[in-house]
Amino acid sequence: MATSPLQSSGMLSREQLLYLFNSFSQLTSQPDVKKRIADAVNDKQEAVAATTTIQESIFLEMGIDPSFGIACLGKVNVVYENDQDLMIRFYKFVANEEMACDEAELGPDEFAGKMHYQQKLQEQQLEMLKHMRKFHLDDQSAILEKLHQQMENANFEGEASVLSPEQIQETVRRRVSPLFQPR
Repeated sequence: MATSPLQSSGMLSREQLLYLFNSFSQLTSQPDVKKRIADAVNDKQEAVAATTTIQESIFLEMGIDPSFGIACLGKVNVVYENDQDLMIRFYKFVANEEMACDEAELGPDEFAGKMHYQQKLQEQQLEMLKHMRKFHLDDQSAILEKLHQQMENANFEGEASVLSPEQIQETVRRRVSPLFQPR
């Protein structure tokens, strides 16, 4: 029986990408697949090499040349930049891969600690955003600019992604009172 040639040109369709994203998410949530990634790390391999192998097997199952499929992933944000839903799913897919790698590299206790830290940070960010919404749009822009500066200065470390209510108030006060602007 002749097998049909693998797709190796064009671009992956939206449907193909969604299939990949869903399949990868399902696979990487299974204990045996998590163990396979962790075993690869224990064997001194990169976790991302193990997740790439999983993606390549999904591409083969879909009738897509694996190296072509991986190359297409590098073009998703350009080709589908105007498809907000797909872009959200793409970044969720990327986050799933990062999480699978972190879980394998950090081990259960350290990974649980990291997840707890990220959850707390997200809660703080949500509270900050709720507080920000009380201000006028111009003030919100100034607050976001202050946050951006703070994050840049801290090399985008997690804690830098939150401003306290006092910092927000000070940013708004300085915007309203030009006398207090630093030079």
